[in-house]
Amino acid sequence: MPRFQVVPNARTPRILAIVQAGGKGSRMDVLTRERAKPALPFGGSYQLIDFALSNLAHSGIPDVWVSVQYQAASLDRHLSGGRPWDLDRTRGGYRRLVPEEGDTSSLEGFSTGNADDLMRMADDIAASRADIVVVTSADHVFRLDVRSVIEEHLAHGAECTLVTTSVARAEARHKAVVRLGRGKKVAGLDYKPSSPARGLIATEIFVYDAPTLLRELDALRRDRAAVDPGLEDGLGDFGEHLLPRIIGRGRTYAFALEGYWKDLGRPSAYLAAHRDLLRGTVDVFDDPDWPILTRFPEFPPARVGGTGCVDDSLLSPGVVVNGTVRGSVLGPGCLVEAGARVEDSVLMDGVRVASGAVVQGAILDIGVIVEADASVGAVPSRWPPAESAVTLCGADAHVARGAVVPAGARLEPGAWS
Repeated sequence: MPRFQVVPNARTPRILAIVQAGGKGSRMDVLTRERAKPALPFGGSYQLIDFALSNLAHSGIPDVWVSVQYQAASLDRHLSGGRPWDLDRTRGGYRRLVPEEGDTSSLEGFSTGNADDLMRMADDIAASRADIVVVTSADHVFRLDVRSVIEEHLAHGAECTLVTTSVARAEARHKAVVRLGRGKKVAGLDYKPSSPARGLIATEIFVYDAPTLLRELDALRRDRAAVDPGLEDGLGDFGEHLLPRIIGRGRTYAFALEGYWKDLGRPSAYLAAHRDLLRGTVDVFDDPDWPILTRFPEFPPARVGGTGCVDDSLLSPGVVVNGTVRGSVLGPGCLVEAGARVEDSVLMDGVRVASGAVVQGAILDIGVIVEADASVGAVPSRWPPAESAVTLCGADAHVARGAVVPAGARLEPGAWS
């Protein structure tokens, strides 16, 4: 790990990382009814939170906190106390943060956004005596050496450094669009603009000067309380109040992320990212010295039977294919019976597609059963697909024999069609 120094003989700063894994993920609809969004699988054997934790672990960040609130238990078995990322240490390492009564904010219930989440843990951050706070969300696919961001942050004498990437303007309207000044300095932020003028966005990976962050959180809380005495709306997300306030101080800089990045917070983006994976444009797995670490599924190798046909697809451990699979990603333990067909879809753990059934343009959650001769979804007419074209089946949903689930339909967890 490099020595973080601004001037000769400067002491090495104390670094704290916070992974914000608490969002409900309502845009993922039935797929997050019973799990936190960061617990969604990616590429069959991984979960979304693996990317943030792997990058932080490889970057040598000594203290990593995971902030969870919605369906926190859905992450616990996978996180295993930080063991898959070598964060299960006696001093420092992994820490799980959950909402508590009588916490810093004196507010009940869940936070109202990622900035509000930081306000609620302000006392914990102060007690950590951190000099630098790295904050990242847990639903993005990316690879980043955080040390390089910290080095630039310190070299600039920055109060905040935003990690940025470029996306299509249609995608940028869902994000915080960054306006740059001279020398990588951030001039402003347009939060979820209806008609973005550019596609440079904040990736929700931030490096903060800890004292500045705590001061601004406290000042913002007092300012918001003047117009919202009960702080019922909290501080919201970064782009609403916190970042514009810090950017206005004039010491916020941008760091350009190289390589693949994608927010998988919407069904169409989730399905499109798996198509990117099959096309070989997802480079996050390419460096053997920077592996994405996870809690590995305990299954035997995948098997393609004599009647099976697999084209341009990924099969996780335990998968058995006796039918046809094209352009799809199958999670651990899935079964595609003889005569069944799966195309342009993502199947999570333990899905069974019976003989004669067809699954197209769909995301099937854990334990879904598609009985013989049933039809689920349709092949999207374009990529990335429209949200209305992606079919979702929640965990343990059951599609009856011969039933038709139309494109864009949503089956609730445990539902029978």
